[in-house]
Amino acid sequence: MKNGIANNEAQKITAYLWVLFGVCFISSAFGGTVSTLMSVYLPVVIKDVQLSSDTGEHARISAYINAVFIFGWAIGGFAWGVISDRIGRKKALLLAIGCYAVFTILTGMLPNWWSIVLCRVLSGFGVGGVLVIGFTFISEVWPSKSKAVFMGILSIAFPVGIFSAGLINYMVSSWQQAFLSGFVPLILAIAGIWIIKESANWKTSKQQILQNNNPAESLFSPAFRKDLLIGSVTFGSMLIGLWAIFSWLPTWVQSLITDSNGQKERGLTMMLLGMGGLTGGFFSGWFLNAVGTRKAMLMCFAVCSVLSFVLFKTNTVFTPLVYIETGILAFFFGISQGVLSYYIPQLFPTGIRATATGFCFNIGRLFTGTAVLFVGILVTVLGGYGNAIYLFSLVFIVGLLVVLLIRKMEHKLV
Repeated sequence: MKNGIANNEAQKITAYLWVLFGVCFISSAFGGTVSTLMSVYLPVVIKDVQLSSDTGEHARISAYINAVFIFGWAIGGFAWGVISDRIGRKKALLLAIGCYAVFTILTGMLPNWWSIVLCRVLSGFGVGGVLVIGFTFISEVWPSKSKAVFMGILSIAFPVGIFSAGLINYMVSSWQQAFLSGFVPLILAIAGIWIIKESANWKTSKQQILQNNNPAESLFSPAFRKDLLIGSVTFGSMLIGLWAIFSWLPTWVQSLITDSNGQKERGLTMMLLGMGGLTGGFFSGWFLNAVGTRKAMLMCFAVCSVLSFVLFKTNTVFTPLVYIETGILAFFFGISQGVLSYYIPQLFPTGIRATATGFCFNIGRLFTGTAVLFVGILVTVLGGYGNAIYLFSLVFIVGLLVVLLIRKMEHKLV
């Protein structure tokens, strides 16, 4: 009877867990805002910081600004995972939040494009860490009975941030003022010093972790190699396609509009990206429990493959259909993020969990950054933003094939 009572106590969500979840959710949400705020303001930013009127030059500089953020995110996601395994979840999380907050604020204060590029890469570095550490933190401390549902809910934080970026764009015309939103996560990071406690799992494993001087050696050992490959390819292939879309969708929308400046259309499209992802992520835990991880992943990759074709190959002028197609695409992206964010951290033990999760979440971002960069370069070659974005969204098919081929792993994909 005592064991049953103790088990029920362990499954309770305490007030502190709600506070910790709130910190992880808000910091991840502002990570989503920071990530996409530049995308929605990009046409305006380029006009302000680039004196040339050459549209080709504008496309190249836009590509640099978008791509370096993702490169910074990829490097940061892996680096902060290693840091988190070494110094603890609390310290690493608060430092990562402070990093992206400070450089977001500075982005709106700098006068030329190369200084903005520098701030964007460092903002991305912080955002990558926050997302990895947040999911790792919650996966270690949350009661197992409700973990899948709350990991899914945590995954909607980023789409909430995307929606917020669109809302900010809709309401605030000055991009310099918009980037002052970085003060909110900065205050959160400072407050977190007093309101967050270290993960008990990490503290228990601390001595063993500190004795492991080469986490990469354990990470790439035969025991974890297969899981690392599957996690990296499935998460990475979704990211490559979706970030090419996230980064360039507002600019593509602008290219379809000839009778207005497109501010409201860009803002509403980004809000729909956020709302679709938010809804999908919120229901992803229940969806996973109902159909299983493997089937959920198959559906996400299949729908994203079809919708990317419909969105970018059948729309030559802007109509309300763009809103509908964008929302459906984002919904299944949201489901995929909830499912993968629940599944991947639990493949690995505490001592390398953040490092491995950071690797799986971010190795694909190196290719994602390259994709975003080359979208800008290929716009002229392929005859428009739609063709260039669609070329990189074909990577969804790669993810679909990988999930189809991992039947031997089905005992893990439950």
